[in-house]
Amino acid sequence: MPRRPTIALDADGVLVDFHHGYAEAWQRAFGHRPAERDPRAYWPIDRWHVERLEGEALRHFGRHFDEHFWLHLPAIPGAVEACHRLVDAGFDLVCVSALDAAYERTRLANLRRLGFPIERVIATGHQAGERSPKADAIAALMPEAFVDDYLPYLRGVPDAVHRALVLRAPNGSPNQGPELTLAHSTHDDLGAFASHWLAAK
Repeated sequence: MPRRPTIALDADGVLVDFHHGYAEAWQRAFGHRPAERDPRAYWPIDRWHVERLEGEALRHFGRHFDEHFWLHLPAIPGAVEACHRLVDAGFDLVCVSALDAAYERTRLANLRRLGFPIERVIATGHQAGERSPKADAIAALMPEAFVDDYLPYLRGVPDAVHRALVLRAPNGSPNQGPELTLAHSTHDDLGAFASHWLAAK
């Protein structure tokens, strides 16, 4: 059978809601769920009314980004339905995430529990630099499109791959400036990308 075309999708901010996972991790670490400060903030530390941690407090909080955290992130509203629309239209979906490899299977289990029609996760890790940590994985996969919500992660992705950027929360967003030319298209969320993509087919 001919190979179905592939679309690569980021997880946090595209498929699942890292922000609410952050608040839940804070509650597990410190005993209370933080109040919401700015629902339109891009970064969770700005969205929730939390203090900026240092030293042992920061290390203590970091220990709660564990197996439980990555297994229980909620789906972004409309994302599961958008994925099913893409699959029903003939596309295979692969999640490409800048996640530590140790949590690759946990991320897949989370997505499957939420009902995403995704059978593969590629965890690339995250390293600082001018080139996206996902670029090599995308080049090896060569999907028709790659959808991410973080503009710097489009750096180095082959021009033959349609680079779609989910803009989501605008306050403090890195998704602005001259590098927006890296994105072939921009969308409010994955559902908007799916509608755009399928209308063009």
